[in-house]
Amino acid sequence: MVRFSRIEVFNTMKKTGMVPLFYHHDVELAKKVLKACYEGGARLFEFTHRGNFAHIVFAEISEYCSENLPDMILGIGSLTDPSQASRYMDLGANFVVTPVLREDIAVFCNRKKVLWVAGCGSALEIAKAEELGAEIVKLFPSEIYGPRFVKALKGPQPWTNIMATGGITTNPTDLKKWFKAGVTCVGIGSSLISKELVEQQNFDELKNRVKECLKVIQEFI
Repeated sequence: MVRFSRIEVFNTMKKTGMVPLFYHHDVELAKKVLKACYEGGARLFEFTHRGNFAHIVFAEISEYCSENLPDMILGIGSLTDPSQASRYMDLGANFVVTPVLREDIAVFCNRKKVLWVAGCGSALEIAKAEELGAEIVKLFPSEIYGPRFVKALKGPQPWTNIMATGGITTNPTDLKKWFKAGVTCVGIGSSLISKELVEQQNFDELKNRVKECLKVIQEFI
């Protein structure tokens, strides 16, 4: 049973403007990263499905989240089929993110009233996702398309909500370009939760980095 409705998830995306993206095989380390992001102000967290046993790690952090981080909305990313979506929903995923537009996953998530975010790379794919009921779509990989794509699309489709993901950095100038272009939120991975911070277990710095990033974003949303 999901803890947050699809509308609550979407509204939190609009309110905070950022979704941290992360994967690690070490459960305890993943918990610490999750906690640091939460203490920094993040209220969404996308754990990416990167390995055969990623669901085991997710199950542990999902339980940790529900017991210790009551307002954190935990989702799962990089899913490629409905069976994966079903498994992660049973483990507590409150939203599902896919690298491409998968109609079968969309239908399954709609049936369960769970927010899904499809990876799209064209105006046609974005329109198709919206016809399938998407509240928000993922522009992926965003570094290929850039803010100009978003601005051009939002002209004729001001109702379209976009989460830019892929190559997004924490640089204030870059963030300003994306939000001025019209994105609803951004998904940030290694630029926010860097390999160095994780290896050094510098969670205070991670917390501060999340806090500063959210502060910059709030100036533009």
